[in-house]
Amino acid sequence: MEFPSNIKYHPEHTWARVEEDIAIIGITDHAQDQLGEILYVDLPDTGKKIKQGEVFGSVESAKVASDLFAPVSGEVIEVNNDLSDSPELVNESPYEKGWMIKVKIDDVKELEKLMDSSAYEKSL
Repeated sequence: MEFPSNIKYHPEHTWARVEEDIAIIGITDHAQDQLGEILYVDLPDTGKKIKQGEVFGSVESAKVASDLFAPVSGEVIEVNNDLSDSPELVNESPYEKGWMIKVKIDDVKELEKLMDSSAYEKSL
């Protein structure tokens, strides 16, 4: 199981990799492993505002449907449209090809509320 150190983790198993004031967001390797084969990903449209800790979408697997919780607040500026046709990218590459949305962060101080890789790993 992977826990990259260059990203921040939300307790509800989403992650944010920050590049300047943009957060690239997805679900963790642990989350995709627990869900099993991802069959469908429901993501917000660009322009939508999301709020830290609130639901911004969902994933459906053969086992269960699960809400996605926002690790940061901001405006969705890009959605990974590849997931429409290939939701399995979340399973195969949760931190790279399986990213879900990009968000222009409202307040970078929110990142202080997230966990680093070792704290997230311990939380499991």
